Amino acid sequence: MRRIKLAPSLLNADFSDLRKALSYIDGIADVVHLDVMDGNFVPNITFGPLVVRAVRNITDLPLDVHLMIAHPAEFVEDFVSAGADWISFHLEVTRRPEEVIEVIHGLGRRAGLVVNPQTPAPLTFDYLELVDYLLVMTVVPGFGGQAMIPEALPKVMEIKREAERRGTSLEVEVDGGVKTGNLREVVEAGADIVVVGSSIYAAPDPRGAAEEIRRFLDGR
Repeated sequence: MRRIKLAPSLLNADFSDLRKALSYIDGIADVVHLDVMDGNFVPNITFGPLVVRAVRNITDLPLDVHLMIAHPAEFVEDFVSAGADWISFHLEVTRRPEEVIEVIHGLGRRAGLVVNPQTPAPLTFDYLELVDYLLVMTVVPGFGGQAMIPEALPKVMEIKREAERRGTSLEVEVDGGVKTGNLREVVEAGADIVVVGSSIYAAPDPRGAAEEIRRFLDGR
């Protein structure tokens, strides 16, 4: 049985105590998800390389940096220098995704492509052999705590089947509104990496919530 990776998002964590926030997922998470928003591509602003560096200094987990920004290629090197291991960017922000992918790979990091809920899966197909993973958004990017858009989930299997047809393997990540109540639906859609934010960090017992999700992913 394939292991599904858990990628807790720090978007809803207490940034005044990142060490404590990371302690909740220590030994449970496979990767830490960091949502970077620029107030341009999306309406909110979150954080930049300085926070990524702070997280890097207190965890050995891989850092999955999701760039919700208008000009990703201009900032890739900054985030790599800060400690990012994975860097993903949105298909919707560039006409030449292959150039951004090349920059990320040139710096020795995993490259991911992200698609919004309304973006059709076939628009990703030309890039499936270039990226290491593909992130399917199941909410409109820019805000934490939204309800999942279930109509976006079929794209997961559509992308995986096309990758298989092309003889390439890549992981598909799902981000947006994932919680215990819809986790089975996400897994059955074929997700390899599951991003969970508010369901962990807004819970009364964040570590207990993370452990519950991990148990489901391991025992499904």
